[in-house]
Amino acid sequence: ADASHELRTPLAALRTELELATRRPRSPEELENALLSASEEVERLVRLAEDLLVLARADDGQLPLRVAEHGAEAMLDAVASRTAARAAARGRSLRVTASGDVVLRADGRRIEQALDILVDNALRHGDGTVGLAAEAANGRVVLTVSDDGPGFPAAFLPHAFERFSRADAARSAGGAGLGLAIVRAIAQAHGGSADAANRGEGGVNVWIALPTRLNAGD
Repeated sequence: ADASHELRTPLAALRTELELATRRPRSPEELENALLSASEEVERLVRLAEDLLVLARADDGQLPLRVAEHGAEAMLDAVASRTAARAAARGRSLRVTASGDVVLRADGRRIEQALDILVDNALRHGDGTVGLAAEAANGRVVLTVSDDGPGFPAAFLPHAFERFSRADAARSAGGAGLGLAIVRAIAQAHGGSADAANRGEGGVNVWIALPTRLNAGD
């Protein structure tokens, strides 16, 4: 039911744009604006379909992983580099804190996908510097993304990683409420976990904890 609702909204907007564009003769500028708006809705549908596919595969235990050893610092640097322009456009900065000897065995593309989601959330809903950190402890590698924003409402924290869950209208604007669910699915596919906690000084920490070694057969 939630998926149907999320699909219905962009589909209805797309249909409206196309109907308006063909109802009467339009100027080239009007047609261009209609096409741009329709294109945005198509992109939204594509992202939602891809997100649902990731979750469906995770449910079936078939989320494909290409496992290799990766330096955590290099991975965080890659995510920070990819999102630096977006952060600068919002007047924000990124900070990477990691030891060069922290290594994890994982699907690098999937872990970076999860980190991209966390950084995007921090940029859209948080404030101040976005921190990316990695540390190894007790047989795990913990990758954390933090910000200095308002954090999550306390009542929402236990539900933050549920599908289609939203903290409030301000923190979920433009999203389907699937991002954190995908982060947790990726972590669990690696035998790990994902969680979040508000910071005492303000802001939120969201992290992925991964075993340093996956099970045999990875």
